[in-house]
Amino acid sequence: MLDLEFTAYGRHWQADLSAPVDLAITLQFPGPQPLFFMDAPASAAPLRVGGFVGTVASGASCNCAVYTLSPHCHGTHTECVGHVTDDATALAGLTPLPPALALLVSVRPEALGPAAAGQGSRGQADDPVITRALLAAAAARWIRDPWTSLVVRTLPNDPGKRYRRYEGPCPAPYFTADAMQWIVERDVTSLVVDLPSLDRADDGGSLAAHRMFWGLPPDARDAHQARRGRAMVTELAYIPDRVHDGLYLLDLQVPAFATDAAPSRPVIYPVREAVR
Repeated sequence: MLDLEFTAYGRHWQADLSAPVDLAITLQFPGPQPLFFMDAPASAAPLRVGGFVGTVASGASCNCAVYTLSPHCHGTHTECVGHVTDDATALAGLTPLPPALALLVSVRPEALGPAAAGQGSRGQADDPVITRALLAAAAARWIRDPWTSLVVRTLPNDPGKRYRRYEGPCPAPYFTADAMQWIVERDVTSLVVDLPSLDRADDGGSLAAHRMFWGLPPDARDAHQARRGRAMVTELAYIPDRVHDGLYLLDLQVPAFATDAAPSRPVIYPVREAVR
């Protein structure tokens, strides 16, 4: 066992680095892939320069491919406040991030209901949603622990999430305003979900949950207005059933892209509180 000891808010913890759990969906070129908001899958083609064709199978000295993908639509990705603002805020300027104590919870989304659906949003009564009450109940056992990252697994958790096509106005559960307010009140700075978006796919373009998470006023486009402009959202993760709810050390691996989003690899390690 390879242990890492760390301190979080005056409490001592040990992380088992020999037992990493990868929460990223492997993006296969070609192969089964998750797909959201577009029809074309991510693709790969050999690099062609002059007479060079970048595949060893065709006689080249090495493999060299050109990959075409949209991070928001094809697999696990991390995004920053630049996703909803018109400035140059980019992941490269906000990362790398130190490992953080994270809580993993499982929730079974419930129907939005006619009362909530009638409040001027595009939500329908039968939309599956994650509410404040669901999150609070799932996190109750660990509510006094000093976690700053939250990983949310939705139930049922079938393996088909790894290559599902998310189509239509509401192809997946989403977060209600009160749920996102609970997350903000907990000062969660890194949120990892197994959904294609925090918001309803067709919400009229408001992206209300995203904006609330980053502390942006409705319709604001200036990142300087974000009260939580360094917070991170990771979507389209997959949390295996074998991983139990509880505390982990989250290592969010993000490439140095000067973009609002990039493919990413959230990895969690089991932790236990150290006795001293």
